[in-house]
Amino acid sequence: MTSDSITSITVLPGRAKDGGQETFDEIAIRPGDTISIVGPTGSGKTAFINDIEVFARGDTITGRTILLNGELPPDDTVRDPAQKPIALITQNTKCFADLTVREFLEMHARARRIGDDSRVKSTISLANEFTGEKIGGSMRITALSGGQTRSLLIADAIVISSAPIILLDEVESGGIFKEKVTASLRDHRKAVLFVTHDPVLALLADRRIVMTNGAVEKVLVPNGREKEVLLRISTMDRELSAFRERIRAGELLTIQEGTR
Repeated sequence: MTSDSITSITVLPGRAKDGGQETFDEIAIRPGDTISIVGPTGSGKTAFINDIEVFARGDTITGRTILLNGELPPDDTVRDPAQKPIALITQNTKCFADLTVREFLEMHARARRIGDDSRVKSTISLANEFTGEKIGGSMRITALSGGQTRSLLIADAIVISSAPIILLDEVESGGIFKEKVTASLRDHRKAVLFVTHDPVLALLADRRIVMTNGAVEKVLVPNGREKEVLLRISTMDRELSAFRERIRAGELLTIQEGTR
């Protein structure tokens, strides 16, 4: 099965932490979809995307089932990393191999049976669009900051993995340009699910899944009704990011500057 042949991922309902059944019929995820997953800590957000990542068959604690193109996926698609159509990136993702960025990407390209050397260069270039902290091919993976690492892994998932479904578990940080990441994922026709507490990421999505007590409580489809709110909080977020960079640069900020 190739990336181009994947038309949908379907989530079938399971159960809440108290054993009650989830009330939605199904949640279909298609190329180009952006979905945010929100809810309080412990509400089941990470469990939801973990079910998708492992292609649950009623065999996880939630009891959900995940279909690929309307059917249970073949074992090779689930177990072979070279065929798996899903990339999962978390805030705790670490790279322990003492390799340079270029060596790490070349190793992944070989594992994916990709012989196109330009993919490595394209991945580094894309990663640098996501972060203000420049990433160089000769830099050691273990020396990258959290923002650099997540930017590189997202770019790697887009360019080298060519994964059609990308799951991001609370990867927001001051080192990532969130709107650029979201725009790039849309441009590359990726289906992306964000587990997030960040209001900008939550509102950038086309749909928003609200989790409570381990279950999907509702699925919101704003259809542009949050446009003005998104514009306002995006402006605030950019201003906050600018102040953050000035603080990192060692500048002294005054109240007058912060209230202009």
